[in-house]
Amino acid sequence: MSHALIVLAQTPTFLERLGDPFTGANFLINFLVLGALYSLLAIGFVITFKATQVLNFAHGAIAALGAYFTFLVAVEWDIPGRFFPADHPINSTSEAFLSWELFGWLVALFLALLMAAFLGWVLERLFIEPMVGEPLFSVAIITLGLEIMLRTLYNDAIGVVDRQVGDPFLFKSWQIPIGDQSVTLLYSQPFIVLAAIVSGAGLAWFFRSRTGVAMRATAFDQEAAMVQGIPVNRIFALAWMIAAVLAGIAGTMFALAPCPCGATPLLPFIAFRALPAVVVGGLDSITGAVVGGFLVAFIEIFLGTYFGFLSEYVGSGFGAVIPYVVMFVFLIFKPYGLFGTEEIRRV
Repeated sequence: MSHALIVLAQTPTFLERLGDPFTGANFLINFLVLGALYSLLAIGFVITFKATQVLNFAHGAIAALGAYFTFLVAVEWDIPGRFFPADHPINSTSEAFLSWELFGWLVALFLALLMAAFLGWVLERLFIEPMVGEPLFSVAIITLGLEIMLRTLYNDAIGVVDRQVGDPFLFKSWQIPIGDQSVTLLYSQPFIVLAAIVSGAGLAWFFRSRTGVAMRATAFDQEAAMVQGIPVNRIFALAWMIAAVLAGIAGTMFALAPCPCGATPLLPFIAFRALPAVVVGGLDSITGAVVGGFLVAFIEIFLGTYFGFLSEYVGSGFGAVIPYVVMFVFLIFKPYGLFGTEEIRRV
């Protein structure tokens, strides 16, 4: 019997894996975490697309820089801990999920996100605003150039050593008993899902505000918005700032997750992993970004969890390739995605 057949015979079947509650619990945790991360990235893509009608290829580099900003503030500069005595509770290590240490880290994250927002504003003012009225292809090339520039700056900043963003939970975890085994749930994992929920709720509230309505009107028809007195240029800048903040949150949460666990040289490429979610959900739909993010995460984690034995034949990481196959199918048969606005152009 060949080696491949021996491995296949000794590997648990799909039905055995599907009926295993321990495997199912791990699948659910990983699916929720990855879906939340993909949704955050996809929403940032959608916001800049709705504002400029161009896919921002620099989104992943901005996300990586957001994680680097968190490293700078929380770890390198030790803010706000350095402004308190060493014996202050904010500098202590607590076993609790909610602690002074977490509060201090959230303050550092807030400051890092302000830096990300400023970065988004600068990029829009210097590179995007002068391109208003130019062909959309030219603007897309500009964002591609920004991705290369920002990724180079990021790689030079982190060097060869991965930069930790300062996990406020210090990799603590809960042990959840499942049958005769126990599932490990890191404190950071529900925190990542919670961060995505809070970000989504905050964004939903914003779009119901006066400024949010102006942004929605600008995305629908820029000329009509200008006639109504809406400062379209400011709306463009605000859209880039919001997208940069969401990218910073996503980048920090990716760095906080069990993998890659830090600001690494591969972090700028995470946006391309979320690209299928944008296409599946619809380029101009925030709802579609969320649905697409969780759908793509489901496919990726499901295949990796229950069909992992196929890696012996098709290579490791094949589950991460399948979402792109799904993306190609959508581009062929439903190019506007599940919730995207269909357009008919006469030529």
